[in-house]
Amino acid sequence: MRTALDELTAAGYLSDSRYARSLAAQKAGRYSRRSIATELKAKGVAQHAIASAIAETNIDDDAALRALWARRFGRAPADEREKGRQVRFLQARGFALSAILKHLRAVERGELA
Repeated sequence: MRTALDELTAAGYLSDSRYARSLAAQKAGRYSRRSIATELKAKGVAQHAIASAIAETNIDDDAALRALWARRFGRAPADEREKGRQVRFLQARGFALSAILKHLRAVERGELA
């Protein structure tokens, strides 16, 4: 089994770097850099391939958080229960609690739509 994988890697059919770039591009805008890196690490991708893929994809966590929130919710939470639901959803996508709360405070103040 290992020999077959080594042969496929040598022939260029298997590439951790290519896989990492593909997954990062696919999840960009819907997940945070941290979440993408954690998933790649769990799948055994080397750290240098992860760092390279995330750098090439130019993932902006703030922009991704705003866009994802706008697509999913689009309005300020009406009550604490709704706020908790929004926070949990965004945390599950790998965004930091501090960034989520900062965004929701800006929305509640009317700074963001």
